[in-house]
Amino acid sequence: MSPRAAVHDTPHPHAYDPAVFSAAYERVLGKWPAPHSSVTVPTPFGATHVNVCGPADGPPVLLLPGGGGATSAPWYAQAAALSLTRRVHAVDLIGAPGRSVPDPGRGPRTLDDLMGWLGSVLDGLGLGSAEVDLIGHSYGAWIALHHALRTPARTRRLVLLDPTQCFAGFRPVYLLRALPMLLRPTPRRVRAFLEWESGGADTLDPDCLALQEAAARFPALRPATGPRPAPDALSAFTSPALILFAGAAKVHDARELAATARESMPEATVKVLPGIAHHALPPALPEATNHLIARFLD
Repeated sequence: MSPRAAVHDTPHPHAYDPAVFSAAYERVLGKWPAPHSSVTVPTPFGATHVNVCGPADGPPVLLLPGGGGATSAPWYAQAAALSLTRRVHAVDLIGAPGRSVPDPGRGPRTLDDLMGWLGSVLDGLGLGSAEVDLIGHSYGAWIALHHALRTPARTRRLVLLDPTQCFAGFRPVYLLRALPMLLRPTPRRVRAFLEWESGGADTLDPDCLALQEAAARFPALRPATGPRPAPDALSAFTSPALILFAGAAKVHDARELAATARESMPEATVKVLPGIAHHALPPALPEATNHLIARFLD
């Protein structure tokens, strides 16, 4: 073996390791209620992985994770509460860390692309003609809200968990702290940023933290972004909506944003959850709040 070959055969310390990522994903998925399964849904942008649990004939609910390395696996506490009566579908975003596989050279690049992808997922799950409850966290909440505004007939109830880019932008200090991780993600930088935002490692599920560290160098595509929802569309939305803000979030001022949300969507129920950070969600959501969501959907 030549010295050059030896160099190339040595893994880079920060290279993406699919075995490490898969093991971390499985550890978190192991916290889901039994039995659970998964399905793969073909879409115009590639194969979308969906974790599923709950009675097959239960009313459908779709869960969308945040961005920045989040996957569907950390929804385990919500899956446990909701799957008592509902069919839970938790989606790995296409082109993001997880088990969805985008087609080569493809991936949602615009808001319209995202809406087309989500519509294809619902169709592939056999929910094309059904009213579906949507729950989204952070970036997933932005996707869920845009979908609900565009297709209100397909949305029965909507839950937004500390939504971003829905009612206001990011705090500058949050973006500055996130910049090193965004420019050159490494497990160490991911951990440091998440511990800063959440107020310490003890506020985070250690298995979820390990999963996000393992996702630091995941070969993800650039996430599709777009505008915040139009004010007139928000005010005209009349389907039942529950908006929960993380009171200790550093991504935005939760109380200011809650006031804006109440003004923007007067029909919605808006609450601030004290002491919870943005990136500690969804696992850090109190059991009582998970049951509140279940009652809201019922």
